[in-house]
Amino acid sequence: MRTITDNRPAGGDWPPVIVGAAVGLAGVGAALALADVHSPLRAPFTLFFLLAAPALAIGSALRGLDALIRPVLAVAGALALNLLVAQAMLALRLWSARGGVAAVGGLSLLILLPSLLGRLVRRRRMTQSQDWT
Repeated sequence: MRTITDNRPAGGDWPPVIVGAAVGLAGVGAALALADVHSPLRAPFTLFFLLAAPALAIGSALRGLDALIRPVLAVAGALALNLLVAQAMLALRLWSARGGVAAVGGLSLLILLPSLLGRLVRRRRMTQSQDWT
């Protein structure tokens, strides 16, 4: 019996242009919400930021998982993070749209930092090992 495995590299799932466009749209959504700009694009771009920022951060942290399960877990984690932030802000009577966007962005950054630092350390080790050979 033969098993079929996914041998694609973990980092090559999405083309860089699509990732760049998603980050740009999310950044515009966060900027519109934080600056309190009244625009018809504010709601959809902010909603995209609230889903994409934590999903990309969680997906980056789950780099070792299968390519099909990682997006599902990332979106579920993003929804859970948004619900937890909203519940905490409501319980503490600190609710505001700007504060929610800032909290989700900050928590997404905290989730993303360990994976970015890990990549930086691995890259530095690889360049040092290549210098010795």
